[in-house]
Amino acid sequence: MSKGTATDAALRISIGHHVSAAAADYAREKISAALDYAPEPLLGMRVRITGHADPAVARPIVAQANVNMNGRPVRVQVAAATTREAIDLLAARLRTRLERLARHGGAVHGELSRSRSVECRHGGTVGGLLPRARDTAEPRRIVRRKSYALLGETCDEAVFDMEIMDYDFHLFTESGTDADSVLYRGEDRSYRLAQVDPRPASVTRSAVSFTVSPTPAPALDVEDAVARLELTGLPFVFFRDRASNRGSVLYHRYDGDYGLITPPTQQ
Repeated sequence: MSKGTATDAALRISIGHHVSAAAADYAREKISAALDYAPEPLLGMRVRITGHADPAVARPIVAQANVNMNGRPVRVQVAAATTREAIDLLAARLRTRLERLARHGGAVHGELSRSRSVECRHGGTVGGLLPRARDTAEPRRIVRRKSYALLGETCDEAVFDMEIMDYDFHLFTESGTDADSVLYRGEDRSYRLAQVDPRPASVTRSAVSFTVSPTPAPALDVEDAVARLELTGLPFVFFRDRASNRGSVLYHRYDGDYGLITPPTQQ
């Protein structure tokens, strides 16, 4: 059996509401071709395509691929106006990620057996784009709350987690400073580190180039973070939660609502 035949047979595709059942055949063709670029054996491959019923959502089709590449989870998610566009974008993004891992997978170690299953972009803005404006007066809500223990990582390891899980930002504890931190991509796609208590001189240096923000994370209540996110128009807000005194991230989701990521109140 050829690699392409084996991949096609093992690929599981699920179609959700508001998506044509005919999308499965097109997705299988496009995603199978992208998976041929995997540099390691594929142990599991799953694609899910769902639609949003709200007509005010400009990109209602969300497509996600989860691949087990020799024990490593690889995740890609996109949103688009049509099913065909979403599948095309997903296939292109998956191919790019697999090619990048083939080139650089060994350069940044950090085995993903310890990685968290955290909703992207942490479930957030796909492709770095802000969610669309709403046509209704219904206020945005925090519809997704995720709490996980922040592992001590170097920025090299944080970048690896971001790349393999297709995140736009990553909340973690920087190992050199033991400070709650977020690594994200700036407007020029370079990496930047923000910390609850910045100590640039103590941050563990790495092979990946990044800059460190000298500004401490603002101390905010969750309600204040919501207000700041609305006022700034940024994809996310990194802040020190006044209730827990820990670094947290409030972000825009693809559907226009918010997600909140927090570490446990006890380390």
